[in-house]
Amino acid sequence: MILDIAPTELLVLGAVALLVIPPKDLPRAMRFAGQWVGKARGLARQFRSGFDDMIREAEFAEMEKKWKAENERIMREFPQTVDMAALMAPKSQDVADADPTPMMVEQPTIAPEPEPIHAAPETDPAPAARKPRVKTAKKAMSLDTFEPAAPKPRARKPKTAAPVETPGD
Repeated sequence: MILDIAPTELLVLGAVALLVIPPKDLPRAMRFAGQWVGKARGLARQFRSGFDDMIREAEFAEMEKKWKAENERIMREFPQTVDMAALMAPKSQDVADADPTPMMVEQPTIAPEPEPIHAAPETDPAPAARKPRVKTAKKAMSLDTFEPAAPKPRARKPKTAAPVETPGD
Protein backbone atom coordinates (compact mmCIF):
# COMPACT_ATOMS: atom_id res chain seq x y z
CA MET A 1 0.00 0.00 0.00
CA ILE A 2 1.21 3.50 -0.78
CA LEU A 3 0.37 5.15 2.56
CA ASP A 4 1.11 2.41 5.04
CA ILE A 5 1.29 4.01 8.50
CA ALA A 6 1.99 1.91 11.60
CA PRO A 7 -0.02 2.55 14.81
CA THR A 8 3.09 3.78 16.65
CA GLU A 9 3.79 6.30 13.88
CA LEU A 10 0.20 7.45 14.12
CA LEU A 11 0.56 8.00 17.89
CA VAL A 12 3.74 10.03 17.38
CA LEU A 13 1.99 12.17 14.74
CA GLY A 14 -0.95 12.72 17.13
CA ALA A 15 1.37 13.80 19.97
CA VAL A 16 3.21 16.25 17.70
CA ALA A 17 -0.13 17.60 16.44
CA LEU A 18 -1.26 18.24 20.04
CA LEU A 19 1.92 20.22 20.75
CA VAL A 20 1.94 22.23 17.51
CA ILE A 21 -1.81 22.84 16.81
CA PRO A 22 -3.85 24.72 19.41
CA PRO A 23 -6.78 22.70 20.88
CA LYS A 24 -9.48 24.88 19.33
CA ASP A 25 -8.07 24.34 15.78
CA LEU A 26 -7.45 20.60 16.26
CA PRO A 27 -10.89 19.40 14.93
CA ARG A 28 -10.50 21.47 11.77
CA ALA A 29 -6.96 20.12 11.23
CA MET A 30 -8.14 16.51 11.75
CA ARG A 31 -10.96 17.01 9.23
CA PHE A 32 -8.46 18.47 6.73
CA ALA A 33 -6.09 15.52 7.24
CA GLY A 34 -8.99 13.06 6.82
CA GLN A 35 -9.96 14.65 3.51
CA TRP A 36 -6.39 14.35 2.21
CA VAL A 37 -6.17 10.71 3.29
CA GLY A 38 -9.49 10.01 1.52
CA LYS A 39 -8.24 11.64 -1.68
CA ALA A 40 -4.99 9.64 -1.54
CA ARG A 41 -6.90 6.37 -1.07
CA GLY A 42 -9.21 7.21 -3.98
CA LEU A 43 -6.20 7.94 -6.21
CA ALA A 44 -4.55 4.64 -5.21
CA ARG A 45 -7.82 2.76 -5.91
CA GLN A 46 -8.04 4.39 -9.35
CA PHE A 47 -4.45 3.40 -10.23
CA ARG A 48 -5.02 -0.15 -9.01
CA SER A 49 -8.22 -0.54 -11.08
CA GLY A 50 -6.39 0.82 -14.15
CA PHE A 51 -3.61 -1.74 -13.73
CA ASP A 52 -6.15 -4.52 -13.22
CA ASP A 53 -7.94 -3.53 -16.44
CA MET A 54 -4.67 -3.55 -18.40
CA ILE A 55 -3.77 -7.00 -17.04
CA ARG A 56 -7.24 -8.34 -17.88
CA GLU A 57 -7.02 -6.99 -21.46
CA ALA A 58 -3.56 -8.55 -21.89
CA GLU A 59 -4.90 -11.92 -20.67
CA PHE A 60 -7.82 -11.68 -23.11
CA ALA A 61 -5.46 -10.92 -26.00
CA GLU A 62 -3.28 -13.91 -25.02
CA MET A 63 -6.31 -16.21 -24.78
CA GLU A 64 -7.56 -15.00 -28.16
CA LYS A 65 -4.20 -15.87 -29.74
CA LYS A 66 -4.35 -19.35 -28.18
CA TRP A 67 -7.90 -19.93 -29.42
CA LYS A 68 -6.97 -18.77 -32.92
CA ALA A 69 -3.92 -21.10 -33.01
CA GLU A 70 -6.04 -24.03 -31.75
CA ASN A 71 -8.74 -23.31 -34.35
CA GLU A 72 -6.13 -23.28 -37.14
CA ARG A 73 -4.68 -26.60 -35.89
CA ILE A 74 -8.12 -28.22 -35.88
CA MET A 75 -8.86 -26.93 -39.39
CA ARG A 76 -5.53 -28.39 -40.64
CA GLU A 77 -6.19 -31.80 -39.06
CA PHE A 78 -9.80 -31.99 -40.22
CA PRO A 79 -10.04 -30.16 -43.53
CA GLN A 80 -13.51 -29.39 -44.80
CA THR A 81 -14.34 -31.58 -47.79
CA VAL A 82 -16.96 -31.22 -50.49
CA ASP A 83 -19.04 -33.97 -48.84
CA MET A 84 -19.17 -32.07 -45.54
CA ALA A 85 -20.24 -28.89 -47.32
CA ALA A 86 -22.99 -30.87 -49.08
CA LEU A 87 -24.14 -32.32 -45.75
CA MET A 88 -24.38 -28.91 -44.16
CA ALA A 89 -26.21 -27.27 -47.12
CA PRO A 90 -30.02 -27.51 -47.20
CA LYS A 91 -31.33 -30.23 -49.51
CA SER A 92 -33.24 -29.07 -52.56
CA GLN A 93 -35.50 -32.18 -52.40
CA ASP A 94 -36.92 -31.10 -49.03
CA VAL A 95 -37.90 -27.74 -50.44
CA ALA A 96 -39.52 -29.29 -53.56
CA ASP A 97 -41.51 -31.83 -51.51
CA ALA A 98 -43.17 -29.12 -49.47
CA ASP A 99 -46.66 -28.26 -50.80
CA PRO A 100 -47.25 -24.50 -50.72
CA THR A 101 -51.07 -24.84 -50.73
CA PRO A 102 -52.67 -25.25 -47.33
CA MET A 103 -54.63 -28.40 -46.52
CA MET A 104 -58.35 -27.92 -45.81
CA VAL A 105 -59.67 -29.50 -42.63
CA GLU A 106 -63.32 -30.13 -41.74
CA GLN A 107 -64.62 -27.65 -39.20
CA PRO A 108 -65.90 -29.15 -35.93
CA THR A 109 -69.59 -28.79 -35.16
CA ILE A 110 -70.52 -27.13 -31.91
CA ALA A 111 -73.71 -28.45 -30.31
CA PRO A 112 -75.52 -26.51 -27.59
CA GLU A 113 -75.19 -27.95 -24.10
CA PRO A 114 -78.24 -29.85 -22.88
CA GLU A 115 -80.12 -28.25 -20.02
CA PRO A 116 -79.71 -30.09 -16.71
CA ILE A 117 -82.78 -31.90 -15.48
CA HIS A 118 -83.52 -31.41 -11.80
CA ALA A 119 -85.75 -34.16 -10.55
CA ALA A 120 -87.11 -33.86 -7.02
CA PRO A 121 -86.88 -37.12 -5.08
CA GLU A 122 -90.26 -38.69 -4.35
CA THR A 123 -89.62 -38.98 -0.61
CA ASP A 124 -89.04 -35.26 -0.10
CA PRO A 125 -92.11 -33.14 0.60
CA ALA A 126 -92.84 -30.34 -1.82
CA PRO A 127 -90.79 -27.25 -1.13
CA ALA A 128 -92.59 -24.50 0.75
CA ALA A 129 -94.01 -21.91 -1.52
CA ARG A 130 -92.46 -18.49 -1.23
CA LYS A 131 -94.47 -15.40 -0.88
CA PRO A 132 -93.93 -13.03 -3.73
CA ARG A 133 -92.16 -9.88 -2.73
CA VAL A 134 -94.19 -6.78 -2.62
CA LYS A 135 -92.37 -3.96 -4.28
CA THR A 136 -92.96 -0.63 -2.67
CA ALA A 137 -92.56 2.59 -4.52
CA LYS A 138 -89.71 4.65 -3.14
CA LYS A 139 -90.39 8.23 -2.37
CA ALA A 140 -88.50 10.71 -4.40
CA MET A 141 -86.63 12.80 -1.88
CA SER A 142 -85.02 16.07 -2.51
CA LEU A 143 -82.56 17.88 -0.32
CA ASP A 144 -85.19 20.48 0.49
CA THR A 145 -87.62 18.00 2.02
CA PHE A 146 -85.08 15.81 3.79
CA GLU A 147 -85.42 15.83 7.55
CA PRO A 148 -82.86 13.94 9.60
CA ALA A 149 -84.19 11.49 12.15
CA ALA A 150 -84.13 12.64 15.75
CA PRO A 151 -81.29 11.07 17.77
CA LYS A 152 -82.29 8.31 20.14
CA PRO A 153 -81.74 9.05 23.81
CA ARG A 154 -78.98 7.03 25.40
CA ALA A 155 -79.69 4.93 28.42
CA ARG A 156 -77.66 5.95 31.44
CA LYS A 157 -76.06 3.48 33.75
CA PRO A 158 -76.97 3.86 37.39
CA LYS A 159 -74.14 5.16 39.49
CA THR A 160 -72.83 2.67 42.00
CA ALA A 161 -70.93 3.66 45.08
CA ALA A 162 -67.34 2.53 45.31
CA PRO A 163 -66.63 0.05 48.10
CA VAL A 164 -65.19 1.72 51.15
CA GLU A 165 -62.01 0.22 52.48
CA THR A 166 -61.56 -0.09 56.18
CA PRO A 167 -58.18 0.54 57.72
CA GLY A 168 -58.24 -2.73 59.65
CA ASP A 169 -58.47 -5.07 56.66
